[in-house]
Amino acid sequence: MSSIWYLFIAMMRAGLLGYGGGPSAIPLIRTEVVERYHWLSDQEFADALAIANTLPGPIATKLSAFVGYKVAGILGAASALIGMVAPTAIAVIVLVKLLTTFKNSPYLKGLIAAVRPVVVVLLIQTAFQASQNGTFSDWKPIAVGVASALALFWLKIDAPYVILGAMVLGLLFFRTPSV
Repeated sequence: MSSIWYLFIAMMRAGLLGYGGGPSAIPLIRTEVVERYHWLSDQEFADALAIANTLPGPIATKLSAFVGYKVAGILGAASALIGMVAPTAIAVIVLVKLLTTFKNSPYLKGLIAAVRPVVVVLLIQTAFQASQNGTFSDWKPIAVGVASALALFWLKIDAPYVILGAMVLGLLFFRTPSV
C-alpha cells in the first residue's frame, strides 16, 4: 500500500515541476523512477520511453501509468496517473487566473523567458544520459536520430511520418537476438 502512495508523490513531483509540458517532465520522471525509488533500471526506462513515444497522447501520463502498473498493478497505474494529472490540472486553473491578471507584467515575461532554455537543457541531459547508459552504444540509433532530425527540420516532413519511418527501420534493422 505504501508503494501506491510513493507512486502518487513521485509523479506529483515530476508533474508539478515539469514546466513546459510532458517532454520537460521526462527527466524528472526518470529521476524519481530510476534514481530515487529504483523502480526501473536506466535501460527499462529508456525502453518505456521509446514505447510511450510511439503511442498517441501525452508522454508524461503514459510513462506514469507504465511505471505505476509495473510497481503496483492497476491501483499503482491509477495512483501514478492521478499524481501526474490532478495537481497539474489544479495548478493550471490557478495559473490561468494569475496569467490573465498579470499578462502584461515584465516580471512574468522575464520568468517565462528564463525557464524556456532550462527545459531544452533538461531534454538534452536526458538524451546524453541515455547515450551514456548503453542505449545508443551502436551507430544505427544515432544514424536514425540524425536522419530524423534532417527529415523534420530540413525536409520539413511531418513528425508522425518520421516516427512511422523510424518504427519501420527499427523493425527491419534493430532486431535483437533471441535468448
